[in-house]
Amino acid sequence: MPKGTSYPLQVNPNIPPRLSRLAELADNLWYSWDRATRSLFARLHPSLWESVGHSPKALLRRVDEKHLVRAASDPAFLALYNRVLSAYDSYHSEPAHAGARDSLAVDDLIVYFCAEFGFHESLPIYSGGLGILAGDYCKAASDLRLPFVGVGLLYRQGYFHQTIDREGNQHATDVDSDFDTLPVMPVAGAGGAELHVAVEIRGRRVEAKVWRVRTGHVQLYLLDTDVPQNSEHDRAIAHRLYGGDRNTRIEQEIVLGVGGVRALAALNITPTVWHINEGHAAFLLLERIRGAMRENLDFQTALEAVAVNTVFTTHTAVPAGHDQFAESMIAEYFDRWCRELGVPVAELCALGRYAGSGDFNMTALAVRGSRHQNGVSRIHGQVSSEILTEFWPQIDTEDNPVDYVVNGVHVPSFLSPEWVDVFERFLGFDWSSRTDDPECWRRLERVPDQMFWSMHQFLKSQMLHLVRYRVRAQHARNQGSEAHLDRLLRFADPADPNVLTIGFARRFATYKRAMLLFDDLEWLREILADAQRPVLFLFAGKAHPADQPGQDLIRRLAQVSRSSEFEGKVLLIEGYDLRLARRLVSGVDVWLNNPIYPLEASGTSGMKAGMNGVLNLSVLDGWWGEGYTGDNGWAIKPASQFIDQHVRNGEEARTLYEILQDQVIPSYYNRGAMGFSPQWIRMAKRSIATILPRFNATRMVTEYLHKFYVPAAHKRGSYLDHAFAGARQIAAWKSRVRAAWPGVSIRRLGSPGERIRFGESLLIEVGARLNGLEAADLAVELVLERAEGESGRAARLHRRFLAGAAQADGEQLYFLELAPELCGLLDYRIRAYPTHALLTHPFEPGLMVWA
Repeated sequence: MPKGTSYPLQVNPNIPPRLSRLAELADNLWYSWDRATRSLFARLHPSLWESVGHSPKALLRRVDEKHLVRAASDPAFLALYNRVLSAYDSYHSEPAHAGARDSLAVDDLIVYFCAEFGFHESLPIYSGGLGILAGDYCKAASDLRLPFVGVGLLYRQGYFHQTIDREGNQHATDVDSDFDTLPVMPVAGAGGAELHVAVEIRGRRVEAKVWRVRTGHVQLYLLDTDVPQNSEHDRAIAHRLYGGDRNTRIEQEIVLGVGGVRALAALNITPTVWHINEGHAAFLLLERIRGAMRENLDFQTALEAVAVNTVFTTHTAVPAGHDQFAESMIAEYFDRWCRELGVPVAELCALGRYAGSGDFNMTALAVRGSRHQNGVSRIHGQVSSEILTEFWPQIDTEDNPVDYVVNGVHVPSFLSPEWVDVFERFLGFDWSSRTDDPECWRRLERVPDQMFWSMHQFLKSQMLHLVRYRVRAQHARNQGSEAHLDRLLRFADPADPNVLTIGFARRFATYKRAMLLFDDLEWLREILADAQRPVLFLFAGKAHPADQPGQDLIRRLAQVSRSSEFEGKVLLIEGYDLRLARRLVSGVDVWLNNPIYPLEASGTSGMKAGMNGVLNLSVLDGWWGEGYTGDNGWAIKPASQFIDQHVRNGEEARTLYEILQDQVIPSYYNRGAMGFSPQWIRMAKRSIATILPRFNATRMVTEYLHKFYVPAAHKRGSYLDHAFAGARQIAAWKSRVRAAWPGVSIRRLGSPGERIRFGESLLIEVGARLNGLEAADLAVELVLERAEGESGRAARLHRRFLAGAAQADGEQLYFLELAPELCGLLDYRIRAYPTHALLTHPFEPGLMVWA
């Protein structure tokens, strides 16, 4: 034992002038999707690179200076350094993509708020899918050169480090990050001092330091409350991602939302579009309303002025998954806000009211404070429309404003560089700019099957090396024997990667059903019994420390993997992180996903696997409901939602076993003389050709741009110009319509015929009681439908009535000359709803009556 007190001293090396730009490279997360840059830093000291978690900045602070001096005179290192700098400079000087920046005005700027961002393991401020998506979103915005900034929190402790003991118990370890070794820089304010912004929390002044992260062209601003000006309690607000109790949670969200808006103001950044990615950041609406009311707007007008250019994306597929706080907490935390603005607490709480609950719901706040709302897949858009239907109470679910944009992944971050080389050779050097060109992907057939298979086997070997490294370390820590380790890893052999390998890696939440594979152990035992056709299952993932059922799943999985019949055939790998994820999605043969339908909002891991030639075997939920084409993987059709969950699990497990037994395993092992299955290669090529073009982050961000950002930016001007004239007008109009609406009704006049010949027209007249509204305030519409047998209503057309004269009895006449463009048995219905040119969505008010 060493004696005496140990005092820390860090000695940082001097970077030789010849390598001076290494520091610039280390401070730009461009390296997170440029493998050559990461390789450059790794070459300086490979073992240190591993120990610092692949952090370029940490490596530059800890590497011995002699390694830098040696590199400065090493021709091979300098050649790579020059190539990296050339690529870096080219990327940062390229013009914006045609059609992207041009869609926006010169002064337009998009701001993107999220509670977590996952760019790379060297910046651990993320926990899972939401953060990885946000990171990919920023990367794609950089690739498109969009005017775009992000706002989040800088946590000392990101998501926990996971270990699993020999009994299968998960152990969570939280490690404080040293901000000096992260790719973040403090933002300087006036006079060169650190920029701080202040928020009020329960009567206390809480300061947050502003940090900047460079992500290619995009700037990300992060707030940190661990500053000397704060009390010990307040310094800990942003200490841990999703940490603490309900008070900590609401305080984090106040710092993120309110503090984020104030940070942008202090930086003189004026967004024209605000994007709330999940409800955690929705308090930004209250700060923006406060700013609008200081322009002499009343509360409802300020809400309209704020909502018009706000986009809200929900990622949750169950009502219980939305953040909510007791209304008493809202009253306590926002008491000063209400008193300052003269807004009753009850009126503020009404913004967050949902489903009759007494709690304040952050999703409800985000919906009421935005005019563009979306889910993250077609199925999730439908689910979200149903969950949020009460916000538009008189509108049919399929007609309400909730839209969807299916998620995508950042191709340069998750497509293995080895595939990039293949694509450049056979698809052309410009393939990445032609991902939406079908001809580009037809060229994938030109890749020789032997080359395709060899590339996959190489990536699989890389993956198995990492798996063996992780399992070996886990086994040693749990004091297992060397002989037993050899038995565990007998199928995970990088030198012979010919065992069918199926991966399942994601958060261990109960709805993701990690144990569905083990629903019938006898059947699974039969499937895995063929020594000539072995199968290896790899499982990885974390359960939230507060999620006991999720931790129980890990424990049960560990128990199964230790049983004699599954030992070595099922491996549970601890410490799931981005590095392991990148290896798994490129190296396994099949990617397994079996959530409870329809609870998978989107999922992106299967997209990453599919674009690397890995075949998906998944429940038709989330993105796979759109991605599955019948020849690019396998689909588990969901059982009925209305049967007992245990029975449903059994039905879907049966489908899983049948697909494994009858299709997956035979197809993989149906090998020809060259040692691979031609059928498998065909499907793997189809996987790449159908998934990469459609489910990439560039397509996703471009879709947000045209579907939401551009309309929101344009509409903003009509609301804010001329001293908020549009916002005042629409707020007054909505107030008048809501007051009159209970007295509005419509009826069909007369008895139009029930049979006409094609090409003839039918006059339909409607009488409306307007209850003081103007004729122009009402849209009267005919909905014409034709039933198509068992498939339901296959054709639906809408025709708008024209306003006629007011009748003597007080009714307003509307008429339509209907000339159907369809033949057959049709039916029509007549509806009316309030209309105004300033509405973002025709059904925005949520009001409708039917004849």
